[in-house]
Amino acid sequence: MNTNISTLEHGWLQVKVPLPFSLRWVNSYIIPEREGVTVIDPGLGTPEAKKLWSAVMAEAGFGWKDIKRIVLTHQHPDHYGLAGYMQERAEAPVYMTERSHAYALRLWGKESRFPEAIRELYIRHGMPQEIMDRIEHNLNGFIELVSPQPQVQYLSAGQRLALGEWEWELIDAPGHAYGALCFYQPDIRWMICGDQVLPHITPNVSVVPGEEQDPLEAFLGSLTDLKSYDVAFALPGHRDPFTDFGGRIDELIGHHGRRLDKMAELLTQEPCTAFALCETLFGARLRDNPHNLRFAMSETLAHLYYLEREGRIRSRKAAAALIYESL
Repeated sequence: MNTNISTLEHGWLQVKVPLPFSLRWVNSYIIPEREGVTVIDPGLGTPEAKKLWSAVMAEAGFGWKDIKRIVLTHQHPDHYGLAGYMQERAEAPVYMTERSHAYALRLWGKESRFPEAIRELYIRHGMPQEIMDRIEHNLNGFIELVSPQPQVQYLSAGQRLALGEWEWELIDAPGHAYGALCFYQPDIRWMICGDQVLPHITPNVSVVPGEEQDPLEAFLGSLTDLKSYDVAFALPGHRDPFTDFGGRIDELIGHHGRRLDKMAELLTQEPCTAFALCETLFGARLRDNPHNLRFAMSETLAHLYYLEREGRIRSRKAAAALIYESL
């Protein structure tokens, strides 16, 4: 059997769709229906991923026309990228939230001005122009990996959606991606959690220009909400399915608490820009990895915004960039 395919209970399949960066793979889930299958999060549009899907269909015994629906937990390219490619071949509807779709169009639509917006944000917080040039080049490289873009029908948090043998509750899950959904089934106590709760690694929480100013607050609030669900089995967007959903939420909340305390302590020692603090936390080696540097920079900003709103630090304008300092 293909090592990228794992069989789960109820006839579901987990497909590890390869990624060309450190996450290594994104999980897609194939759900058997009365007629055909539903695919959740088909992956990034790389040649390797397309080749894998041909092998998966051959091994699992279905073809493009057997894919009756494509459902997206959220809009990030490693989940969304193959949706249009798969839709063209399957002639199947693609479902996601309206907020997620608007984000995708803002980043990769024909009139996108997102690279300019993120450049202005990062330069204002101390990033050198030449490093930002590499990040902008990396961002533009994703357009090919999400093309063609799908025609979309909208889901909303609070709705119920039939997947397989059961109806699932759709839960708003902001912070990692505004518009993201988790899917909960109370009878079997399964949670499809996308990237909101991941085992072994921490979901990225990023400031995105033009969106809400405190994504970390939204993320922590979402984790608290998700902990109230009785979950026996969680199906994440990365790494393998796991069982201790509530315990992992506690670990994630603790991780961010420690990160906030460390950043506040560093600022008591020396005021600095967000970019300087980012390099202190994540290392200057990320200058050679614009993909990961973008995540690190935006996550640093998310924690700084949270600390400032809590009144633990403040920002002030300097000649070239904003400076953060302890109160």
